[in-house]
Amino acid sequence: MLRKMSVIILLILTALWVTNSDSIRPAREFIQNNIYVWSETQEEKLPIYCVDTDKKQIALTFDTAWGNEDIPQILKILKQENVKATFFFCGDWISKYPADIKTIYDGGHDIASHGDHHKYMTKLTDKQQQEEIRGVTEKIQGLLGIKIDLFRAPYGDYNESVVKNARKMNYYIIQWNVDSLDWQEPTKEQLIKKVCEHKNLSPGSIILMHTGTKCTKQVLKQIIRNIKAKGYELVPVSRLIYRSNYRIDLTGKQIKL
Repeated sequence: MLRKMSVIILLILTALWVTNSDSIRPAREFIQNNIYVWSETQEEKLPIYCVDTDKKQIALTFDTAWGNEDIPQILKILKQENVKATFFFCGDWISKYPADIKTIYDGGHDIASHGDHHKYMTKLTDKQQQEEIRGVTEKIQGLLGIKIDLFRAPYGDYNESVVKNARKMNYYIIQWNVDSLDWQEPTKEQLIKKVCEHKNLSPGSIILMHTGTKCTKQVLKQIIRNIKAKGYELVPVSRLIYRSNYRIDLTGKQIKL
């Protein structure tokens, strides 16, 4: 019933929206400013792309699945700039570089899951999805003795099943709304512009970057300083998101109730 009502309301709103008559302009303005169509099951189907907040805070995140050659330089820059970030680790990477995991954790950064073997999650069964998430959980618990609750699907590949299984395991599934595309190895100027002038960059944004690239470490300091110059504080995802009493809108924005 709720789905049918939502569809009917959406059709009515669409008809009003596309009509150009000046006579319904007040109605259009009211709809734009006051009406939001949302299903109570929606937040169970979407990950968190960004957060609705009055604080000028942005989360800097790194997907970590390749080599570790740039880790010392990235950590040095983060320390120099007094920034705490969130690192999403694959289980294979954790097994190869346990000392780096400890160093990152000791630096006060978020430790998060990126799937045990960096697989396309939507191609897996429910059991396999849970195994991918559980594998990282167990490795981190064995190495650091802590529980983690942030998960990002490899390649950003998710569907309702992935979200459901992550939530079932008490994970918050995290996407992003500012993609640096640093893995494409752009020029320094292109990468800085892509992040710092991104149309979505705003309070509550989540920035996606990667370790193991040639360019990320070269521009990280300038990106951080440019963002700070805009008046933002860079915080880990664990400080940005809401843990309870929230909904997620159609864009993936987490909103406090």
